[in-house]
Amino acid sequence: IPMFTKWDRKSYYYPDLPKNYQISQYDLPLGADGFVEIPLDSGRIKKIGIIRAHLEEDAGKNLHTAGNYSQVDLNRTGTPLLEIVTEPDMNSGAEVRALAVELQRMVRFLGVSEADMQKGHMRFEPNINLAITKDGKEYRTPIVEIKNLNSFRALERSVSYEEQRQLDEFLDTGKVIEMGNKTTRGWDDEREATVLQREKEEAHDYRYFPEPDLVPVELTEEWLDDIRSCLCELPLKRQIRYVREYQLSDYDAGVLTSDRSISDFFEEAVKAGADPKRICNLLTQTGLKMAKEKNCGINDLGIKPKSLASLAEMIETGQISASSSAPVFEAMVLTGKEPDILAQQLNLIQKSDAGELEHIVDKVLAENPKAVEDVTSGGKKSQRARGFLLGQVMQKTKGQANPKVASEILDRKLG
Repeated sequence: IPMFTKWDRKSYYYPDLPKNYQISQYDLPLGADGFVEIPLDSGRIKKIGIIRAHLEEDAGKNLHTAGNYSQVDLNRTGTPLLEIVTEPDMNSGAEVRALAVELQRMVRFLGVSEADMQKGHMRFEPNINLAITKDGKEYRTPIVEIKNLNSFRALERSVSYEEQRQLDEFLDTGKVIEMGNKTTRGWDDEREATVLQREKEEAHDYRYFPEPDLVPVELTEEWLDDIRSCLCELPLKRQIRYVREYQLSDYDAGVLTSDRSISDFFEEAVKAGADPKRICNLLTQTGLKMAKEKNCGINDLGIKPKSLASLAEMIETGQISASSSAPVFEAMVLTGKEPDILAQQLNLIQKSDAGELEHIVDKVLAENPKAVEDVTSGGKKSQRARGFLLGQVMQKTKGQANPKVASEILDRKLG
């Protein structure tokens, strides 16, 4: 991050830019020489280099929906954006998608933007060409920039399509990269194909010169240090830590770190003394489902992390069953009461008194001599008969018997 940066005018003539120049940054971008780490399907973490990140104003949006004419939407023209230019470190459409997904998660996690591609908060314009080895010599195809991508699916498919198109073109024509033969192609979602839009100018065609109406910006190390101190742990780092520290699955850790409010809620509940896996299950299986149904965030449900930790503790100690946690969770959202009170009111507290359960087990065994005989005789029927007897115990207690305690008593009685 340079201590001094400025803006420049970038001149070009195209319908999406009515004033024929764009305020951008040429030789002194806001940031340079960075990287972002992305998770791959193989489980490996790959580092993608960032050449530069510069601030500029947005252009309009060209719409090529009709057969014989185009339209231009100028609503977003002039709004500021940050353009990030990566190194050519990605080797497939899947890797490009992985980068896009991780950048979106990072931007949302840091509170920079909602990063909704459908709303134009975030978009990607991949530049693609191939390095082809033929007869011991390497050839590079002309660079193509793809536009009109409004989803991760379109991004991945367009890159994969363009890979094959460029290979076919090279094998057919032998066309290779030359000065001035870079092109821009648009993605046609219906045809799932790229369509030629225009030839791309080289950098010197833009006639960059310093923007006379904006003063340069000088930063200080103190200001940068203050910003750095406000940054939280990045989502991928936190995801990896959850797997290592809490033994969560990579999938569950990814769900928890998909949103900072969910992740922070989880952290607070764990700090309150709850088992991390229990909290994870409660959040991912019940909490997020309820938040989605109510179209709200996890914090808007009105449950405190400490209260959820108490619910997890009740499951851990056998006061309620895991299956009973969902109705208690829902009641907590509706009433704001603590889980122990609600479990009592809903009659979901498990019977763990050994003496009481032993009396019920004795009664079940007396009523089902055939099942007892099947268990004690062994063979194929034994396991099924034992399950039947345990089911009868649960039925007599209306599902309130602690399965672990009841099972231990049953095993002892059956020898």
